[in-house]
Amino acid sequence: MDILRWLFEAKLDFPRGGFLLWREVLGNLFGLASALGGMRRKVWAWPVGIVGNALLFTVFMGSVFGSPVYANLLGQAGRQLMFIAVSIFGWYRWKQSQRDPNGAAVEPKWASSRVRLALVIAMIGGTAVLTPIFSALGSYPPVWADAWIFMGSLLATFGMAKGWVEFWLVWVAVDVVGVPLLFGAGYYASAFMYIFYGAFTLTGFFIWWRVRNRNAERVTVETAFPDPKVSR
Repeated sequence: MDILRWLFEAKLDFPRGGFLLWREVLGNLFGLASALGGMRRKVWAWPVGIVGNALLFTVFMGSVFGSPVYANLLGQAGRQLMFIAVSIFGWYRWKQSQRDPNGAAVEPKWASSRVRLALVIAMIGGTAVLTPIFSALGSYPPVWADAWIFMGSLLATFGMAKGWVEFWLVWVAVDVVGVPLLFGAGYYASAFMYIFYGAFTLTGFFIWWRVRNRNAERVTVETAFPDPKVSR
């Protein structure tokens, strides 16, 4: 119980009333570890991310959990619950398809043109639908930004589970909107982490792109020059 009490109450104070919640710092560190695992296509990325999501949920629902940060970001809090649900799906999917001898659990691939169009429509349409809902529930303004982050996070996490290379670009779109929103709401640790994630997600995109091209070249070579042992 003492550990839980410390976890919920501990904060790092700065001059002029500034502070950081240790829960927010720890939650983002778990999220960073999960992102690193996702870049390397490791199954453990999912359960590690779930721990971070649980911590950040308590942070963004500030008044409910007695946080000294008064702004409730309902989109940010709701997306943590969404992360947990989708992460369970991704965890199961990657574990079931784990075949790579190096421990990779998914083979990156490009989404089809139809899927890309569906992602764009879902991103814009979902933001438009959720904005008035989050407004009615009292989310921090500008509410459309909170809704944008929620939808982008949902689509990016689902895209990661499916192995689409484009999911990294969805995260970039989330980070661009998330940084000013989090700074304005006073969640400084998360805002700085979003800045780092912006560069990190671009790196992840190019890494997955290279892996996808390397796999495609291998398949082309194997098709052109089949192993004679297989045909026997």
